[in-house]
Amino acid sequence: MTEPELHGYALTAHFALGALTFAALWFVTAPYGRHVRGGWGPAINQRLAWVLMELPAVGLWAFVYFLGRHRFQPGPLGLLFLWQLHYVTRTFVFPFRIRAAGKTTPLSIVALAVVFNTLNAYVNARWVSELGCYPVDWLTDPRFLAGAACFLVGFGINQHADTVLMRLRRPGETGYKIPYGGLYRFISCPNYFGEMLEWTGFALASWSLPGLAFALYTVANLAPRAVANHRWYRAKFPDYPKERRALLPFLI
Repeated sequence: MTEPELHGYALTAHFALGALTFAALWFVTAPYGRHVRGGWGPAINQRLAWVLMELPAVGLWAFVYFLGRHRFQPGPLGLLFLWQLHYVTRTFVFPFRIRAAGKTTPLSIVALAVVFNTLNAYVNARWVSELGCYPVDWLTDPRFLAGAACFLVGFGINQHADTVLMRLRRPGETGYKIPYGGLYRFISCPNYFGEMLEWTGFALASWSLPGLAFALYTVANLAPRAVANHRWYRAKFPDYPKERRALLPFLI
């Protein structure tokens, strides 16, 4: 089997996994964060879980990327920067900003995330630096410029929304509060909305099927969770703002 054939099978699996994930999460809410519950096997500290889950998206992606023939070309390097901007932050910054004391994540969820991030890292990194083809002027191509702008806007939204959540409770406080500010004025989950913008932007900037597969998977993974969070907020807080939607302002 040639590598392009292997990559094609992996890409097909990526698309299929997105469809299965959406179907599963529409009926079963993933048991972590505010939805954590028993029955999913042994669990580990939430901070450690985040690092382990996201590590393949940083380390394996970089390893596969730097095996490629095009690794030092401007276009692939620009895509490398966008990818690692998100995942270095998500792996080595975000877990140490959250209040994880006493919180756990099931090992089964960690294992599923590692499997997906391993597949996703290979499919995208191998395309960007080896199997894909980006001209020397790709960084000035309208597709890259529009995609990078979308990615950076989404990254900013995601970071701001996470910061709002982290500042809701003062040291020593427990429980949940209603978040306000920024896009929380319109939707319950601007952090998810921002991440969906990021990977939609990456798909455009890379102009690739692997990028599209990840963008669709991100929607499949986060849209049902946003709906579940929105439902949870409305059930928990009688005074929850009625005008807010779950994920898309004024729509959903």
